[in-house]
Amino acid sequence: MPFGMVVGVAMVAAGIPPLPAMAMSIIVYAGASMLAAAQMLAADAPLAVIVATAFFINLRFMMYSASMRPHLRGLPRGQKLVAGYLLADNVYGVSIARFTEHPDMDGKLAYYLGGGLTIWLAWQVAVAAGIAVGASLPAHWRLEFAAPLAFIALTVPFLRDRAMVGAAIAAGVVAVAGAALPARLGLAAAAVVGIAAGMLLGRKS
Repeated sequence: MPFGMVVGVAMVAAGIPPLPAMAMSIIVYAGASMLAAAQMLAADAPLAVIVATAFFINLRFMMYSASMRPHLRGLPRGQKLVAGYLLADNVYGVSIARFTEHPDMDGKLAYYLGGGLTIWLAWQVAVAAGIAVGASLPAHWRLEFAAPLAFIALTVPFLRDRAMVGAAIAAGVVAVAGAALPARLGLAAAAVVGIAAGMLLGRKS
């Protein structure tokens, strides 16, 4: 919920009106890509660059989905779409740990939806609170720092192995080197280079 509030404040600080910001939270439902998109929208980046950046940031959900597939296979398409929409980092972590420990448990979908719906509701409430706080603050308070601080807080706990550290360093170097590029292309390039560096170092370890 604290992260959701930060996202809500950051979107308002980037100039997104409250109603579109809340709609973005419901439709996109991916905090890291929402923060990146808010920053790029504030910089008037082209839509194609914003979409590409969000795509690369959210590639991890493809891996999450692949590992969840054996546990939720055979579901009707509608239920699969709902499960896919509710997929989030914490929902995946809790569910995959449970399913791995109890591979033959009954009610896997109910367990997944119980966590997914709870976290979805908490997220939307937190984002709405952040939007309300951000909209009520004076414009001269300069809240643009909220998004970078949130990314730093998200990143540091994951720097536990060589691949993660290498990915962070590579992405950071490219982001700084490409800061002067138009349309925030440096951010998109940093995402691509960081993913590539992490995958390369992960194979070598």
